[in-house]
Amino acid sequence: MDQRPDPVFLRTSPSPVLPPPVFAGGPVKWVRENMLAGPGSALFTVAGLLFILWVTPGLVRYLLIDAVWSSPDGAACRAPGAGACWSFIARKLDFFLYASYPREMVWRVNLCMAMGGALAVWLLWPGAARKGLGSLLFFLAYPVASLLLLHGSDALGLPKAPTDLWGGMFLSMIVATVGIVFSLPGGVLLALGRRSRLPVVRFFATLFIEFVRGVPFITVLFMANTMLPLFVPASWSPDRLVRPLVGVALFASAYMAEIVRAGLQAIPKGQTEGAMALGLSHWGMMRLIILPQALTVVIPGIVGIFIGLFKDTTLVAVVGIPDFLRTVETARLDPAWAGPTISTTGYIFAGLFYWVFCFGMSRYSLMMERRLSAGRKR
Repeated sequence: MDQRPDPVFLRTSPSPVLPPPVFAGGPVKWVRENMLAGPGSALFTVAGLLFILWVTPGLVRYLLIDAVWSSPDGAACRAPGAGACWSFIARKLDFFLYASYPREMVWRVNLCMAMGGALAVWLLWPGAARKGLGSLLFFLAYPVASLLLLHGSDALGLPKAPTDLWGGMFLSMIVATVGIVFSLPGGVLLALGRRSRLPVVRFFATLFIEFVRGVPFITVLFMANTMLPLFVPASWSPDRLVRPLVGVALFASAYMAEIVRAGLQAIPKGQTEGAMALGLSHWGMMRLIILPQALTVVIPGIVGIFIGLFKDTTLVAVVGIPDFLRTVETARLDPAWAGPTISTTGYIFAGLFYWVFCFGMSRYSLMMERRLSAGRKR
């Protein structure tokens, strides 16, 4: 009997790409792995959903459905059953933004905020070109231009606006930006000083870090406000706004130093030995090999310091600086807007302001962490 092999089947077109099974990928897989992974996870998921279903209707009713969107004199906000008084926020928004800054000069504030936002986007955008030029503009030219614009200059024909009149959201942004910009390089220098082989440098760096980290932030603000004028002649006494800015920068630098030091200790010794084998100097090795890796490792800690610092800017009010939260406190005491929902609405608005910026920093840090650590993932 003739037994011939079956003809070979040869596909001339690629086979269609089929989606994975519904339980092996996509949203269903994510839910199973993250929300229903076990009895405990399922219990917490159900409890969380029940809590959301219990809270959400009341919040939606208070914030949207029963909210007062238009009330020129605030009378509607005092009516029984009234929700959030958003007309209060709209009426006081100008005060929240600029506080007592002269209204005919607020274009300076808007221009400074626009320039700062544009430069920040330039530096933070991953694919942006010529970031070196952007860094020079942001760290050198922008502070000088902002000071001349906000404070005024007779040489430029801009009337003076004393810092006593500064306040509101833009002042909170100034305090946070100064703290963030100066805390990272300051923390790097302190971390390197604490790891230095020179006993004197290591002693003073350690002393500064432990002293600042051992006292509350309010204490540092009071010390900066009262003691900085004692170290300079009376004619050189720092401005009332410069003093808390220095305190904020020093306080954040001490905490940042320990975060950076943890990153330096996490780098394997082989990286240092390899850099030395290439003939790099100590500072070249730190700048090109060690610090980039160390800072990448501790991105979550660095961003945590930034977020905490942004929220801690509200504490500058204890030394007489009218930040954004202080303007909310002042506005809610207006007798024309007295009502049971005014304070709650003001604090909700303040919470949303801080949440938006802190959440944005957190999301950006996660994106950069994924980009920079892609090569080390296992």
